Amino acid sequence: MELSNKKSSSKQFGMFFGIAREKEYFFENFSFMISAGMPIFECLRALELELKTKYMRRVVSRVRDNVENGMSLSDALEETGLFGVHAITLIKNGEDGGTLQNNLKVIAGQTAKNRIFKSRLQSALMYPALILSVTTIVGLGVAWFILPKLADMFAELHVKLPFITSIFIKLGVYMSSYGFIIVPAVFVLILVGIYFTFYFPKTRVLGQYLLFTIPAVRKLIQELEVARMGYVLGTLNDSGLPILQAIGSLKESIISPYYRKFYDFLYSEIENGRSFGESFSSYKYIRDIMPPSVEQIISSGEQSGNLTLAFLKVSEMYEEKTELTSKNISTALEPILLIFVWLGVMAVAIAVIMPIYSLVRGVGQ
Repeated sequence: MELSNKKSSSKQFGMFFGIAREKEYFFENFSFMISAGMPIFECLRALELELKTKYMRRVVSRVRDNVENGMSLSDALEETGLFGVHAITLIKNGEDGGTLQNNLKVIAGQTAKNRIFKSRLQSALMYPALILSVTTIVGLGVAWFILPKLADMFAELHVKLPFITSIFIKLGVYMSSYGFIIVPAVFVLILVGIYFTFYFPKTRVLGQYLLFTIPAVRKLIQELEVARMGYVLGTLNDSGLPILQAIGSLKESIISPYYRKFYDFLYSEIENGRSFGESFSSYKYIRDIMPPSVEQIISSGEQSGNLTLAFLKVSEMYEEKTELTSKNISTALEPILLIFVWLGVMAVAIAVIMPIYSLVRGVGQ
């Protein structure tokens, strides 16, 4: 079975099966072994024994076999379909220029940064997702087990029910009859919706648009992408990769449609001989994706001949900001989520209390 057939699935589920971490481990230890003077195929054999996931061991075994049969390391890695174009280009340049060890370290650093950026976005959204999940489970439990009993009680008392109570009672009766179908169906629909919104390659752009409509999350995405841009362009340019190839490599690692369009535009502008400063100022939506301070730092670095240093400085600045913003998102969303949960609890409480109050008042009269 060809490993290249698994390219999209490996990228899609890499974070669940540890492949992202193992790629980072692979490049980091590979560079260390190469610097110690070990032959490439011996490095690959040692790494094959140390890797944890079966898929990555199979990938490394395939690469080792190809290298032992005379294929270059870059061609062997490219043949697997697992490694990005920028990684292959850096390795090829390292093989040609004798800088393989340094370039492997650069790739390991980029892989680690990408994993960190993804994990910060995921951790920022984990708390709201947990609260909404628990609320959904509790709501379904109440509708399935408690509301049907209330329906029987109110039916025996012959109380005229308020509108909101009638809605809840009808829901309870319906859940009593079809809950064993509805509850599993709801969970399946939620999981399918999450998959197609955030993970399925052809539709996950919808999830990116959705996240970008939430102000706090949009700010975090902007900071993450600016930090990624600074690190990738800075390290690749510092390792000797031409700036156009560096921008192409950056675009390859981007999922957000907003930033992909921007890097397409930037690539075209730089290819036509324009500077970064001119390209930034001529992009219509630059204010939505990049702060003015970043433009100034990069433009100044370009004019002074310190473009690489400017990119790395931007990366350093915005990495610190992303860490703070990711922590603040949960704090900012907490009161909103609590209000949402409170409204749900109050709706159920009012639906139960109103008919009881009417009954007590009728008895008193």
